[in-house]
Amino acid sequence: MVYYGILQYSTQENAMPRRSTSFSINPADRPRIEEVFACKSESRRRVDRCRILLGLEAGKSAAELSLQCSVTPNTVRNVRHRYEAHGLAFLDDLPRSGHPFRYTPDDEAKILAQIDEPPPPGRSSWDGASIASALGFSDDFVWATLRKHGICLQRRRSWCVSTDPEFDRKAADVVGLYLNPPENAIVISIDEKPGIQALTRKQGFVHGRDGRVLRAYKSTYRRNGTLNLFAALKVAGGEVFGKVTQRKTREDFLSFMDALLADQAGELASGDEADEVEYHVILDNYSIHKKNDTWLAAHPNVHFHYTPTSASWLNQVEIWFNIMSRKVLRDASFDSKDQLKKAIEEYIADYSKHPHPFVWRKREVHGSQIADKLKNLRN
Repeated sequence: MVYYGILQYSTQENAMPRRSTSFSINPADRPRIEEVFACKSESRRRVDRCRILLGLEAGKSAAELSLQCSVTPNTVRNVRHRYEAHGLAFLDDLPRSGHPFRYTPDDEAKILAQIDEPPPPGRSSWDGASIASALGFSDDFVWATLRKHGICLQRRRSWCVSTDPEFDRKAADVVGLYLNPPENAIVISIDEKPGIQALTRKQGFVHGRDGRVLRAYKSTYRRNGTLNLFAALKVAGGEVFGKVTQRKTREDFLSFMDALLADQAGELASGDEADEVEYHVILDNYSIHKKNDTWLAAHPNVHFHYTPTSASWLNQVEIWFNIMSRKVLRDASFDSKDQLKKAIEEYIADYSKHPHPFVWRKREVHGSQIADKLKNLRN
């Protein structure tokens, strides 16, 4: 028993933690070390390395610091030795070999070539999972390769090729009105949105499987009729004048034009000034927009400019129609055509309180930019 007690006492005495030898931080390095130590966005490893150096300088032992930072005493000593040998480079991790890379550049080339092959039976196009299955690669490697080369398999862009032999002249005329309108003139973009349905559909909110709240609507609905909307966008300021009609006949269009001119005359200082202003109206080639020579002869200050065929994207009011559809029609329920009409008219009135013009950013897509295969586009 005596020997056991002596042995136990001797072991406890030998287990006393050793104090670290004298250590001090280079004064030039101290601001950076203290900055990293106090930064809340730094990684835990970098902060602990700074804590170790500051603790060693304060006289703490390796054992104390290992408990404080949840590391081994050898790690504490390694941090000190790395700082003494390499300075502030001690903050960064040492290079690691990592897991050997499984794939080669040739495998990337196989993925790019596979996209040009016919897709699997019954599918219209490739996706990451189908490419990985066909080549025996991992999904992660396939998606990483696609991201590296900027390839988006599921995103789509459409193009429209106009066959109008006078495309250049008509497009230059319209774009010229956008970029450099005539003096003492108002440029107006006009079109109609037909077949707007008044749908009655129950709606609400539901919890998704992940707990998020989502909008929900019943799959069935009741049709209450359709309406047509004529809209005129003032290109310079972005104001919109609209008229909801039951149909979209030539008479409805000319009646809309009369209402538009009357509205514009009311905004000007006097009737004489309204007569002096010229109106340049941009229209597409729909039948009711043409063969209006009698009406144009009665309004000599109104000039129609037609977009090229298959080039309705040149008409800026189409942009506003997309905005209106998202704000008014999508996720909406109307029990009657009167409710639909009221909603459209209220939106137009509210939109015109704070209008803004659209910036012309369309670009021409040349034939050389369109290729049927990826390899042809990349070469």
